[in-house]
Amino acid sequence: MSSNALFFHHPQAARYKFYDDHPFDPIRYQLTLDLLKDASALKDEDIETPVIEVTDQLLQLVHRPDYVKAVKQLSNAANWTSDEALANQYGMHTEDTPYFEGIHEAAAAIVSGSVAAADAVMSGRTLHAYHMAGGLHHAFPDRAAGFCVYNDAAIAIQRIRDMYGARVLYIDTDVHHGDGVQWSFYENPDICTYSIHETGKFLFPGTGFAYEKGLDKGFGACFNVPMEPYTEDDSWLECFNTTIRKVIQHFKPDVIVSQHGCDAHAYDPLSHIHCSMRIYKEMPAIIHELAHSFTEGRWIALGGGGYDLWRVVPRAWSLVWLEMTDHPLLQSLDGTALPETWIHRWQDSSPFLLPRRWLDDASAFPAMPRRDHIQTQNRHVQDIVIQDL
Repeated sequence: MSSNALFFHHPQAARYKFYDDHPFDPIRYQLTLDLLKDASALKDEDIETPVIEVTDQLLQLVHRPDYVKAVKQLSNAANWTSDEALANQYGMHTEDTPYFEGIHEAAAAIVSGSVAAADAVMSGRTLHAYHMAGGLHHAFPDRAAGFCVYNDAAIAIQRIRDMYGARVLYIDTDVHHGDGVQWSFYENPDICTYSIHETGKFLFPGTGFAYEKGLDKGFGACFNVPMEPYTEDDSWLECFNTTIRKVIQHFKPDVIVSQHGCDAHAYDPLSHIHCSMRIYKEMPAIIHELAHSFTEGRWIALGGGGYDLWRVVPRAWSLVWLEMTDHPLLQSLDGTALPETWIHRWQDSSPFLLPRRWLDDASAFPAMPRRDHIQTQNRHVQDIVIQDL
């Protein structure tokens, strides 16, 4: 492991589970941890448990006091018979984000990991920090949404601003628009939010259009790159590489906070993008390079979405850590097999045949119709995003 990177994980993050068949299943954490360990990329002693106390004051850097109070109240099953109206008011009575016993404690554990990662980087203890359980980017100051209760990314970013006065570039590569983070800082000129995602014309949360650029003093510090359905690797990466380089040159941040939702993969059941594991190797590499070029290496990486729990998430989230630590595996990923020990451990539990290699054979994916049209549409969006930079 590189001495320039720290890996944070709170065991209580495994309690963040809505119900048995819910798409957001914390088994993804164990699958990823086991893959990294079996690949000799992570040891038990390398995993740091965050010790940040998640107080009301910390949560209220982003969330309203009445919302935090409501989450705590709904976290106690003894209150449930009288609290349905409360749950409705604060977005926790939906199929997507229902309240459950211990919801506050589980969500707070995730906040602690992201804040600890941010503190480790900003204090100079490490250059890079990774918290794969973080990245719950849809939570709003006054309500839960999209599987997200507390917005750990926004809380960590606001803490960076308050404690260190740093300019923050937030990069969101989840297939769903990072709306909760964007709207939290829409008027802030010192926090730049960038999100590449499937267009909101067809996908939750229905926002993230190129014309969303910020408000008042924050105008020009918000960038959205909405991709057409069935976008493939080449077009996705062309748009990401071109726009993020222009944005970082323009904004000149002191630190990067990146969210690595991995639901733009062709296997993901909740989106319509048709990318392969290639983008999850190349996007962290681009961010890593930019961190060393523009922020003296300061880089905090979080997880996020990803709903093919077995074939996609463990590989994609592992690739972030491999990149962050400059692991030797990166030099030979093409054609490299996944550890047999990991496959044997999890194959009987998986509803799918587990992948045998780190990267996909994208030629085996069905060919997408209208490819040229999709690429043209995406380039048009790309041009809109960078036209004033």
